Amino acid sequence: MPNSNYVGIDLGTANTLVATPQKGIIINEPSYVAYDNRTEEIIAIGSEAKKLVGKTAQNISVVRPLRDGVIGDFELTLAMLNYFVRQAINKSMFVRPKVIVCIPCGVTQVEHSALENALFEVGVSSVALVEEPVAAAIGANLSFKQPVGNMVVDIGGGTTEVAVVTAGGVAVSNSIRVAGDELNEAISEYIKTKFNVEIGEITAEDIKKEIGSAHKSTDVGMLEVRGRNLITGLPAVFNIYSGEVRNAMLPVLNQIIDVIKAPLEVTPPELCGDIYMSGITLTGGGAMLAGISRLVGEKTHLKVYVAKRPLECVLEGIIKIMTKDVYSSVLKVSNHKKQ
Repeated sequence: MPNSNYVGIDLGTANTLVATPQKGIIINEPSYVAYDNRTEEIIAIGSEAKKLVGKTAQNISVVRPLRDGVIGDFELTLAMLNYFVRQAINKSMFVRPKVIVCIPCGVTQVEHSALENALFEVGVSSVALVEEPVAAAIGANLSFKQPVGNMVVDIGGGTTEVAVVTAGGVAVSNSIRVAGDELNEAISEYIKTKFNVEIGEITAEDIKKEIGSAHKSTDVGMLEVRGRNLITGLPAVFNIYSGEVRNAMLPVLNQIIDVIKAPLEVTPPELCGDIYMSGITLTGGGAMLAGISRLVGEKTHLKVYVAKRPLECVLEGIIKIMTKDVYSSVLKVSNHKKQ
């Protein structure tokens, strides 16, 4: 059962958050690793690594070892997990903590096992997995244990997770490996096509955060952007408007809308009636995009709410699971390293 020896991890494509029952959230860092190509030495992890994106010497690479919500590079994920878990242990005085970590709904058994193995390699004593939308629903204070349908949508960096939860479990779920990263890429491609300018991934993310909009009513003006002209190879400066960014992101937003609507079409009528009354709750970093709740509301004809702390919502759910036995049934526990 959950107890004080647990460490909770929201291992995300874009950010990794770590918490303990006693101290709450103690780590919130970007999921980046910088390493030397020649020696394979780790240079930086987390925020310090993200600062190096696009600004390193030729022998230094900066990568995100998780892609689309799952492990893309095992060794670098292992290094990153080791760094974050060691920090948590130092702050919590645990020697071999038990870990609760969230996983996307659509993971394969191979991806599932890879995450477990990476955590056991770090030296934890046990691993318990919980599906992301379940943790998000608990963190958003939805009526998870009651026989009442609630719909939660977690839009992260690599995946969009959708679930109808009721009576302590998932009735219907859907997942797509399209989320914040694809929105950033859509912005980069638009700029490349229209302005003949290449921008970095951090710049694309900044554009999305500063003037990105999912609905015309939340367009917010213009932003000056710097990049490299693809024709001359020289530095370039141009202005881009919020409406342009919205139009660039629209194809990706439509994919996210489709994955939200699909579960509704197969949800039992009684639960649909509940969702009509309770609406849809958005969590994850993508929930912070201006106008996203209005767009989802218009496309589904339902009330849509953004969780109070969308970025921390999944980990706040894990904290509740760690501290309240009533939620222990949502965990899938493994006590031994897979061979």
